Amino acid sequence: MAQTPDSLCSFAEDETDDDEPLQSGSGTVGKDCAETVLVSWGELLTKWRQDLNTRPKQLVPLVRKGIPEALRGEVWQLLCGCHDNKDMLEHYRRLIVKESSFEAVIQRDISRTFTANDYFKEKEGQGQDGLYKISKAYSIHDQDIGYVQGLSFLGAVLLLHMPEEQAFTVLVKIMYDYGLQSLFNNDFAELHRKFYQLERFFMDVMPDLYSHFMNLGIETHMYASQWFLTLFTSKFPLHTAFHIMDVFLCEGMQVIFNFSLALLKSGRKDMLSMDFEGILKYFRVSLPKKFRTVESAQELVQSAMSMKVTSRKLRKFEKEYEVIMAEREDPVERLENENRHLMQENMRLDRENDELAHELITCRLSLQKEIDEERDLTNSLEVEVKGLKQQLEDLAEEKKHHEQETIQIKEMYRRETEKSEGESSRNNAIIVDYKEICTQLSERLEKQQTSHKQTMEHIRNKVQGCDNCSGVFTSDGNIAASEPALKPEDIDPRLAAASLQMRELELDLAHTKLQLVESQCHVQEVEHQLNAAVNELQEMQASKNSWLQKTFTSFKEATTLKKE
Repeated sequence: MAQTPDSLCSFAEDETDDDEPLQSGSGTVGKDCAETVLVSWGELLTKWRQDLNTRPKQLVPLVRKGIPEALRGEVWQLLCGCHDNKDMLEHYRRLIVKESSFEAVIQRDISRTFTANDYFKEKEGQGQDGLYKISKAYSIHDQDIGYVQGLSFLGAVLLLHMPEEQAFTVLVKIMYDYGLQSLFNNDFAELHRKFYQLERFFMDVMPDLYSHFMNLGIETHMYASQWFLTLFTSKFPLHTAFHIMDVFLCEGMQVIFNFSLALLKSGRKDMLSMDFEGILKYFRVSLPKKFRTVESAQELVQSAMSMKVTSRKLRKFEKEYEVIMAEREDPVERLENENRHLMQENMRLDRENDELAHELITCRLSLQKEIDEERDLTNSLEVEVKGLKQQLEDLAEEKKHHEQETIQIKEMYRRETEKSEGESSRNNAIIVDYKEICTQLSERLEKQQTSHKQTMEHIRNKVQGCDNCSGVFTSDGNIAASEPALKPEDIDPRLAAASLQMRELELDLAHTKLQLVESQCHVQEVEHQLNAAVNELQEMQASKNSWLQKTFTSFKEATTLKKE
């Protein structure tokens, strides 16, 4: 929001009755509100937000009691039906950068708008700057009336409750949808019709005061012009103006008659004893001061809503006015007026036709430019598609070649695998055989060693039993070293054969172990070659998948670009 409600205070309330009128924007509006009221409004807004096109049934009585200040900005936008009008917000942003022929008038008016309110006091401050922007934007938006005096007061009231973009949107709704703009058209013809209708209600409700006014020559436009054109915002205290705006946005233009009659009724006793000047001063000074409190404003609303202003009577008084105006108007003058209105309408249509023609030419040029750009883009895409097709064919050929290579590699891998498996099986069989042979040789060696030990024991026993040979062995059974080596003919042939057989077995065992080691090394080499072949095949398969994935990705990107 442009300003918090706490800052709406303009000056300390002066309860004395002097001859100076209230300045526009006077009064204070606080945020304080009863908890029950806030709860009621919270429930209503929750229900309303679920279906923004349907107003809740309890809306009217709640609005007549007054919208809480903290909720006014949102509720006013909901009442106008412009809570989410993005098009109008964008339209406003375009308007504020344009120039207006009313800029000088607007600058003069905003310095005289809500002079008692701090937010609008500072020259070229935030308040006056926002008010200038929405007034200028509206003067460009409304080609029929442009800017009119009194518009700044409505803009100021809205700026105190919402940002300038939303304030402009609500202002447009008030002027067009609520019919306020029609009051300024055609030399205020519609406004004079409203004056007659109000006068007729005035005559029916308060005939004595009406007769007093007629005797003094006081006409309706002398006191009611600002009521209709500014919606009571130019003279009355802020809380009263806000409360009237609540009801106006909820129930429409008709309530202006209700509030006008209520104001006349509130000053009836005082004005019956006044003269011409006294009554005009009363409307300008005393009447607004009667509603400087919230309670008095609420009493005014209650009095206004009790007035019997019906659509049927409004239509009746409107027909009376048309008859009276037809009788008063000279036929020649009427035809001249009609002719003038037709000429104005024709000029307006010519202006619209020129604008539409200019817009059409601009759109055609823009469209032709877009068509040329699209054609260039299409040509470039066609060239790119041809290149992609050729690339696709090349990739397909390369894919075919890679598939053939893959088949060959798979076949080679299969053969090598089978060969490796066969060699591995043979090596395993050889290893098994070697292990079995080693086991047999170990058993044979153990048996030979046992037999050798037994033979040596038998020989030792025999030698020890001989007196001549007993010195060959020591006491622990070993051969004595000091003795000379035995001659071959002196050695037992069986002992020599056993010793020779044992050496042969040891040589066979060493040879077998050597072959076992060589077999294990060969097996490890074959396994290494097998693992290398598997890794190479996996790398080729991964490379092939990555290449295919990149190819398909490029095809998808080209297809997406073509569709766009």
